[in-house]
Amino acid sequence: MKELVGELVTLCMMAFALGMDAFSIGLGMGFFRLRVKQMFHIGFTIGLFHVLMPMLGMFVGRLLSEQFGAIATYVGGGLLLILGLQMIVTSLKRESDPLISPVGIGLVFFALSVSLDSFSVGLSLGIYGARTLLTILLFGFFSMVLTWLGLLLGSRFQRWLGIYGELLGGSILLAFGLKLMIPFG
Repeated sequence: MKELVGELVTLCMMAFALGMDAFSIGLGMGFFRLRVKQMFHIGFTIGLFHVLMPMLGMFVGRLLSEQFGAIATYVGGGLLLILGLQMIVTSLKRESDPLISPVGIGLVFFALSVSLDSFSVGLSLGIYGARTLLTILLFGFFSMVLTWLGLLLGSRFQRWLGIYGELLGGSILLAFGLKLMIPFG
């Protein structure tokens, strides 16, 4: 039971970290004049992609794990390290305007681009052997709720919060990558 609670807390923290990217983007998109219905669709679509992409990554990761064994855990940790560093670096080099509009096919491309990092995390977790259903549901839930929160806050406030959310998310992924690569007893 203690192991399950520990895994649940770890997965919630990772889901929160991935969702912070969606939150940051939601903050920026919140400056568009969006109706509540549009905000709902944006959050739901991003949440759905944060379910599909890590699920795909986990299945690929499990296949790699079966083929490469213990080495795969270090590869998964390395992927999380790289992803965390990338989130931190891109948050510091943020462009002012998004290139993709969150409407129609643009919303699909937007949600795909936001959720690509969750594929890498899913790949790492698949290698590590995390619980698939629990993981993808948490990733989807956290990213959907944090996107809605970002959209709502962004519609009310200026851009002063933007990069801090992504910096926090990148730092958490970096820490979990180190945890996978350096076992702490």
